Amino acid sequence: MTEPAPREDLDPPPAPSPPGPAPEDADEFDLVRRAQAGNLEAYDRLVHRLQERVYATIYHMTANHEDASDLVQETFIKGHQALKSFKGDSSFYTWIYRIAVNKTINFLKQRRNRPHLSLNDLEANPEHDPDLVSLVSNNTPRREVGLTELQHVLNRAMLKLSEDHRLVVTLHDIQGLPHEDIARIMDCNVGTVRSRLFYARQQLQAYLADYVKR
Repeated sequence: MTEPAPREDLDPPPAPSPPGPAPEDADEFDLVRRAQAGNLEAYDRLVHRLQERVYATIYHMTANHEDASDLVQETFIKGHQALKSFKGDSSFYTWIYRIAVNKTINFLKQRRNRPHLSLNDLEANPEHDPDLVSLVSNNTPRREVGLTELQHVLNRAMLKLSEDHRLVVTLHDIQGLPHEDIARIMDCNVGTVRSRLFYARQQLQAYLADYVKR
């Protein structure tokens, strides 16, 4: 006597639930919402999460630790001032990076045109919250970093690039951001990002050729 065939489940399996936001993204959204409501501790946590990456990006643009520290502080103060304008259309880090990039490019233009100008430009206004200034100042990484010869060479090569090409190398090759995020930060299309990155890498290879041949 043959055994009956195993019963097939005629009903299709339930469709998987649509993925929700990643825990980190959900937490970021909550921190932004609380910061927008005036919670300084929530903004402190956002600063703490991103300050190292923002600092590294600005440093690779300016090649100066003191300038980078000042610009990080300015970026997060400006971010707090403009926080209510953040609508959540992009991630918070993309939004704050755009502020950092704009401030850094403006700084570089002023430094190029007026090399002796004091650039401690905090856009100081009476409405600045002294607690916020203190918070950001305390969180800004100020480092005494001894650069090696290779770091010096790379810095000199990076500074020979235009601001746009230096930025795309910093964001993609150093910070590891995807092309799409860089396009949003730089306010251009992905094709432009790829083109700038290709050209910048060619330029860097040419600048570093003599050092590599040693």
